[in-house]
Amino acid sequence: MTMDTKNGNGRTTGRGIGLAAMRGLALALVSLPGAVLCFCLSLLSIALIPIGVGIITTPYVLTGVRAFANSRRVLAAEWGGVRIPPAYRPLPEDANPWARTFGMLRDPATWRDLRWLPVDMTAGFVTALLPAVLLIYPLEGFALAIGLWRVFPDGYWYGFVPVTGQASAFGAAALALVLLFLAHFLTPRLLDVHFRLTRAVLGSNQGELAERVRVLTETRRDAVDTSAAELRRIERDLHDGAQARLVAVGMDLGTIEALLDKDPAQAKELIAQARRSSVEALSELRELVRGIHPPVLAERGLGDAVRALALRLPVATEVSVDLPGRAQAPVESAAYFAVSEVLTNAVKHSGADRIWVDLHRADGMLRATVTDDGKGGAVIGAGSGLAGVERRLGTFDGVLAVSSPAGGPTMVTMEIPCA
Repeated sequence: MTMDTKNGNGRTTGRGIGLAAMRGLALALVSLPGAVLCFCLSLLSIALIPIGVGIITTPYVLTGVRAFANSRRVLAAEWGGVRIPPAYRPLPEDANPWARTFGMLRDPATWRDLRWLPVDMTAGFVTALLPAVLLIYPLEGFALAIGLWRVFPDGYWYGFVPVTGQASAFGAAALALVLLFLAHFLTPRLLDVHFRLTRAVLGSNQGELAERVRVLTETRRDAVDTSAAELRRIERDLHDGAQARLVAVGMDLGTIEALLDKDPAQAKELIAQARRSSVEALSELRELVRGIHPPVLAERGLGDAVRALALRLPVATEVSVDLPGRAQAPVESAAYFAVSEVLTNAVKHSGADRIWVDLHRADGMLRATVTDDGKGGAVIGAGSGLAGVERRLGTFDGVLAVSSPAGGPTMVTMEIPCA
């Protein structure tokens, strides 16, 4: 997300300087006319509310202001690594013009946008333009040094250097060198100042808290839905599997008790059948327990649990593990079942001949990557297994990324924060 302005030694690169200057120039060219237009239209539309015209026009104008501010939020994140979450209050879709107008005007985020517009057209314009000026202005000094000073009128100044002859033109070149040296260090930082200024005016702690509350509400709802679905699955498996077999065993034992004296041979057959049913019920209970929390995961950790899972797959699977220690049990469980679901999808739908699983921890994140050489085309959509994995990971603030071009390969990457 951050600008590519440093090389491996921590020094600012020429590419980063030029990129920062071009981005600053683009922001300056957009911010001044865009902010002026949005600000004037907003004032005019709000002023027309008492005569009724503004009731109709204000929502459209303010929607345009929001779109302009959101575009700047996107650029701040993509070009400067500065995240500014929007925090607009939702409006009813079927609201009448009166309700929409005053609903938007009662939203504090609307007034933050309107306060930001004059800031963006003044200080924002200057801080965006300075990176380009600091890089381009030295070119004029070099042009003066090679003799172009003659085309300028008498009394012309380059910075604080009066250009009256060849000697003073060389002074302008020296100033240009100093400015170019400063540009090497200051150009990316000045663009960063522009984005931080934008965040200071557009951003809001309440907005970030509201966004966080929204995410937590969604993940809590997903967690509750997942838990309810898991309970229904357990109940269904118990009812249709082990419970039915145990009921059959109980009925067989009652029949055996009645036949034990009358027909010992048939009683022996029923005893053998009851024994087989009890063994099958026990096996189903073990599978059910393994589906809730595999014993190997509890005893030996995530790496060995995934290796054991890979051994049961019909596709050749290679597992690479680099985990210095064990994460918390809920995190390990979420990662295990997420990997299990992704592997199941790969076996069923990808047509792959080989699968690779990589588990490692970096920067406080548990990262699991599943790659297959199948046909590709996997997407995160409603009803797909990957959508369920994404919801499961979202409970832990985890993320899911899928790269699956047509023809393959498919790479699914999962990250979960862990201590």
